Amino acid sequence: MRQITPVTLAALRRAHDLIDRDYAERLDLGALAREAGYSKYHFARTFAEAYGETPRAYLTRRRVARAKNPLRTANLSVTEVCLLVGFESLGSFSSLFRRLVGQSPSAYRASSLAAGATPPIPGCVVLMWTRPTDRGPQPPRSAAVVGDVWSTTKTRQEDNP
Repeated sequence: MRQITPVTLAALRRAHDLIDRDYAERLDLGALAREAGYSKYHFARTFAEAYGETPRAYLTRRRVARAKNPLRTANLSVTEVCLLVGFESLGSFSSLFRRLVGQSPSAYRASSLAAGATPPIPGCVVLMWTRPTDRGPQPPRSAAVVGDVWSTTKTRQEDNP
């Protein structure tokens, strides 16, 4: 096994971080190699030497790991979780999940709930809070004291003595 230089490790780390950050996006070998600044085949070979698994295997493992939390805590179907973490096929998600975790996604959810996991959050709430928006920050609201209650609306002139 050859020694990997710190410069190469830094380049590989950029691609590794891209997988960690954008695991739910469509990531192919070309995009990861571009992030590292290498050709596809040199990148795949060097990544496997440095991390002990191929970029695709790492991405798959990361997606399955990220799927565990919504399976335990959200009231989403297995298909919704599959698509949420970046898989395009329920069949491949289920078979990869079973191979890596040791049980199917449905069985994992059932065993987590039986072990006393938190009750599932409704899926509509999960999807609402994870939905990206194109709106910028909201404008600040003025706060005025009305009696001993805070109000986010401006007080009218005749309310003030």
